[in-house]
Amino acid sequence: MQQSRTQSTFVSPIVESSNWIRGRDFPAEQPLLNLSQAAPTDPPPAALRDAMASAALQDDSVHLYGAVLGRSELRDALAVQTCVHYDADVTSNEIGITSGCNQAFAATIASLCGEGDEVILPTPWYFNHKMYLDMAGVKTIPLPVGAQMMPSVTEAATKITSRTRAIVLITPNNPCGVEYPEGLLKAFYDLAVAHNLVLIVDETYRDFDSRTGAPHQLFSEPNWQKHFVQLYSFSKAYRLTGHRVGAIIAGQDRLAEIEKFLDTMTICPNQLGQVAAHWGIKHLQDWLAGERDEILRRRQAIADGFGQIAQKGWKLLGLGAYFAYVEHPYTQSSTVLARQFVEQSSLLMLPGTMFCPADDPAGARQFRIAFANADSAGIAQLFDRIAAFTPEK
Repeated sequence: MQQSRTQSTFVSPIVESSNWIRGRDFPAEQPLLNLSQAAPTDPPPAALRDAMASAALQDDSVHLYGAVLGRSELRDALAVQTCVHYDADVTSNEIGITSGCNQAFAATIASLCGEGDEVILPTPWYFNHKMYLDMAGVKTIPLPVGAQMMPSVTEAATKITSRTRAIVLITPNNPCGVEYPEGLLKAFYDLAVAHNLVLIVDETYRDFDSRTGAPHQLFSEPNWQKHFVQLYSFSKAYRLTGHRVGAIIAGQDRLAEIEKFLDTMTICPNQLGQVAAHWGIKHLQDWLAGERDEILRRRQAIADGFGQIAQKGWKLLGLGAYFAYVEHPYTQSSTVLARQFVEQSSLLMLPGTMFCPADDPAGARQFRIAFANADSAGIAQLFDRIAAFTPEK
């Protein structure tokens, strides 16, 4: 019997790792330090929740079907924000609102690919991207990163075939944290244009980029609408993970195809979440700047404290946004060690094997540390627990 679409891929790493801690009691002197997921655990700020409550009571439209590509006021506001941030000319007709950024990716792939087509993903990859490609019948072409966890344009060019439809990049990167230089993004864009492909850039974590100003000028490229798609998420910016609000910026012809997918999947994005995202754009930019500053302080705490475990052979491979990507010094696979860290150290990190093809040996040496929900005390505990860890034979 042929496999179903869901059987063609693996169990979500977040679901799998959650099972490692479900029902487990952790000692009071060493409570669980969960560094597995890159999602805010705090609710939105009170003023935003008040605005959502008011909309729920006073705006009947938030309880009804809405436009497939999203509320016009949110699309307008995001267009203005994008124009300012990227010094570009983007219109609301080039914006679609989605039920989270994962759906933005799925909708974009659905608009681009047929059965057996190919998409190039740098590895380590974001596992949900790989999972959706599997379920869509699209072949993933791994592109192992090189020095400083950066993908190579030259190597990517060797992987392009007649079935290639897109190249996917994430910056700041998940899982590696690194911020891709503008020149690298431009080089990948030029490669996409030369081969009549689409460059998909997931900028979910753009609000926590350590750099100031626009991270690239791709929206200023002639005919960018044909070769470039940007994905974005409001979840991280305004703590709206449970309300599922993401966005796609693409050419109108591409959005017309994407609209078919969205209409079939969800009909319209979460209305109340869209109201919240719009209110956030209008009123929370100073608050968001403070959130960014705090994430950058935590990033610096990782950099400053890493020497404690570097002495034991650990290596810091990438750092930025919500993530540190590290290499361990032990002979055991990170898959085995991850469970041992839970049992011995009350520490949950995702093994690199969850971000790489099964035949890639690099994953067995690596971990992703999602530190956005760990304050300075939690980061200090992280290093203390790793330093005290002794792997089991």
